Amino acid sequence: MNVENISQAKVAGGWHKQYSHPSPTLNCEMRFAIFLPPQASSTNRVPVIYWLSGLTCSDENFMQKAGAFKMAAELGVAIVAPDTSPRGDGVPDDAEGAYDFGLGAGFYLNATQAPWNRHYQMYDYVVNELPNLIEAHFPVSDKRAISGHSMGGHGALTIAMKNADRYSSVSAFSPISNPINCPWGKKALGNYLGDDVQDWKAYDASELLKASSFKLPILVDQGDADNFLEEQLHPQALVDAASISGANLELRMQPGYDHSYFFISSFIEDHLKFHAKWF
Repeated sequence: MNVENISQAKVAGGWHKQYSHPSPTLNCEMRFAIFLPPQASSTNRVPVIYWLSGLTCSDENFMQKAGAFKMAAELGVAIVAPDTSPRGDGVPDDAEGAYDFGLGAGFYLNATQAPWNRHYQMYDYVVNELPNLIEAHFPVSDKRAISGHSMGGHGALTIAMKNADRYSSVSAFSPISNPINCPWGKKALGNYLGDDVQDWKAYDASELLKASSFKLPILVDQGDADNFLEEQLHPQALVDAASISGANLELRMQPGYDHSYFFISSFIEDHLKFHAKWF
């Protein structure tokens, strides 16, 4: 599959690059960004951290705001950030243009309901198409970790839990931990998957963790001043699920921090080091 370079800039001794490509999984043109550390070469294929962003974001938010490049370069790890949903002509959006559904809000699942099911197959894209593309075109290995923020934290957790053989570790900032019980989740899962809540549980990190023997290391950071904490995020559900299943979860409540990239940039180096030690 062809990839087209859109932009590139040298940073921290490595390269940040944006690419577009046709996606047969999503039936549209997609964009992703990649940071390649200076150690990456055809004779030294480096591990990859896949970053999944939150509602309204694209491939650009993390790369421009997280401040991750210096530490990623020091550790010798690549970072790949896909877009958060399919886009383009013919891709359906929320009828009222709301931020929490449709474009920019793919929720990293495979939609089953029309008209969403033709394009909104972000789970298959992140798990299969994107890493196959990255490993075919760039000097990276098949050693992978996954991380994300908010909706992307939900995606990282659920994808890792359903594909423990494909990742060495998972982390999240402010994840939507129990989407079957929050407004964002109920809207997205109901529209993409239909009315049966049993189908929703396949994309709920707390439900998956409660019912599994998932043993990969999990690091979650959550700000206690996050204005979405009580209504949308429910980290305690994740803790409760881990206590039932015996999962290797560390939840760090960070005093005074909110839901923004100021929070992410404050602790991203911890997450990069966390993943690097498990590669």
